[in-house]
Amino acid sequence: MNEVSDVGHIIQLAVAPVFLLAGIGALLNVVTHRLARVIDRARVLEARLGEQPSATEIGRIKDELAALDKRMLYAQRAIWLFSIAALLICVVVATLFIGEFIAANVETLVAMLFVATMLGMVAGLVLFLMEISIATRTLRVRETLFAK
Repeated sequence: MNEVSDVGHIIQLAVAPVFLLAGIGALLNVVTHRLARVIDRARVLEARLGEQPSATEIGRIKDELAALDKRMLYAQRAIWLFSIAALLICVVVATLFIGEFIAANVETLVAMLFVATMLGMVAGLVLFLMEISIATRTLRVRETLFAK
């Protein structure tokens, strides 16, 4: 009976990291969709360059492509960091169970893994904010299009 309650306790401890894993998955979904939209827009602009646009249009397209390239880089790095954070959370959960079954003291390792996860999340969120910043900075609606 004691072993069952020990496993139950480990499951209780693993619930919080599993919820965090779900949150990381949601962030991965958002950033992945943003990356896909950036890639789609870059393909459209590259196709327009092949249509012999005016010199003014070429300059605008190249400027937007440069911004899209930066956005892709930040999104890719954020995805990488969020994925590493998700993997670390999985390792935390596995470590909790393994530590219980081999009767090892894993508190320090679990704490270090959790801190590493949070650092990865912070860095990923910073990159995500940088990508959003570039997106909003490069897309401005011309005042001439506003209804007066």
